[in-house]
This record gives sequence, structure tokens and C-alpha cells, in this order.
Amino acid sequence: MRLRSAGLLLLLLSGLHAVIQEEVRAMVGSNVKLSCISTEEKTFDLNELFVYWQIGATEKPETVTYYLSGNSSAGHGNNHYKDRAQLSLDSMKQGDFSVHLYNITPQDEQKFNCLVFSKLVKILHVVVTLHVAANYSMPVVSTPDNAPEDEELTFTCTSTDGYPWPNVYWINRTDNSLLDKALQNSTVSLNARGLYDVVSVLRIRRTPNVNVGCCIENVLLHQNLTVASHTGISAQALRPELGFTDHV
Repeated sequence: MRLRSAGLLLLLLSGLHAVIQEEVRAMVGSNVKLSCISTEEKTFDLNELFVYWQIGATEKPETVTYYLSGNSSAGHGNNHYKDRAQLSLDSMKQGDFSVHLYNITPQDEQKFNCLVFSKLVKILHVVVTLHVAANYSMPVVSTPDNAPEDEELTFTCTSTDGYPWPNVYWINRTDNSLLDKALQNSTVSLNARGLYDVVSVLRIRRTPNVNVGCCIENVLLHQNLTVASHTGISAQALRPELGFTDHV
């Protein structure tokens, strides 16, 4: 059956039902399961089911994948999810209407609505918020090279291929205090993969034994990547602080 028919059927199906809210976190390039499971201890007849996974505004949603009563397989409404979103007919018989998403991209950071109807009555509505993340590369800091005594020092910190938007900090390694934001100029840009690259430039007055560090923070992953740089000494990477779980 064509998607046009699926959309018309969904408009005809109505009824009030409690909405279940969930949040899931996934890494770029990984696979993830968005759960939509009935708590009723029963089996379901596929000939009585209508299942929709959608994204976008309620007034004009886009269908990711769907199953219509009597079909032998699920359909797809959004080319971005063709061959990437999969429903299991066997699982649906047991009340598991979850969708498996493959090869996660930053564009998948969405609210996904799972709508399940049995005999034209809504029996389940789950909203799954998918948060997408990617590790930033270890920062690389370039240090001043034989700058004149009376000139300010310029340090440049670069890190690539991360998600979401980073926080950038420069640290005075002598006392671990944060340096004034006014001393730095950070540029964050979106690359061809849909990930973020960051370049941060720090300009400070020359003082004896300048010792600074550049920190790239990924808030979603609870991750801080820090590299220290001392004038006259090569940049030294500090051990990153990592923290990641599959669910929020």
C-alpha cells in the first residue's frame, strides 16, 4: 500500500492515550534501538495492527517507517531512513514495536514518535528523544616559535569531528584557573560529515614560564580532552576524562 494511504489512515485513527517519554543516546556510526513496547501481556494479530514511526512537527510529521494491517513487510516514508530503519514483524506479534536505526548520523538527533493502533484504536504512543554524540579528536596545540621578547604569545588549539557543539577553555596550568574569555577567539564550523571542527586562538602577554592548557568539552559525553603546552616545550597530552552511557 502506498504511503499516501498510510497517511490518510493515520488521520482517521484517533483516541486519547497516555504518552510515554524516553531518551536515548547514540554515537555517530553506531546502531541503536528506539524502544516502543506494549505492557499488555498478550500476542498481537498483524492483520489488526497499524504502526507508525514519525519525526517532525505534530501538524506535519514525516514518516520514518510504518506497518499497515495486512502487509507482509514494513514500508518507509523518508529516503534518509530507507535501509536504515527496521521493524521486526515477529517482535510486533509479541508487543515489541521498537525500531532499529543503523549507521547513526547527526541528522538523526530528533524526537521519534511511535504510534500503535489495534482494531483502529490507539493502544500505544511513545516519544523517544534521540541524542547523538561523537568524540572530538585529541586537541593539538601549536606553540610560539622564538617570538620576540616584547611580543604577545599566540597559541592555537584545534580539534575535529565531534558532536554536539563543544565548549572550549584555556587554562593557566600554574594554578589551574580559567583564562579570560576575552583572550581567546574560537571558531566552530560544520564539516562535510555533519560534525564540528573547532579552532581556538589564545593571545597572552609574555611572562616567564608560560604554561597553558586547551580543553575541549563534550557536555553530552561528560568528556574533557585537555592538552597542556609550555613555551619552549612540545605540547603534552593529558589523560582525557571520559564518561558515557547508552541512556540518559
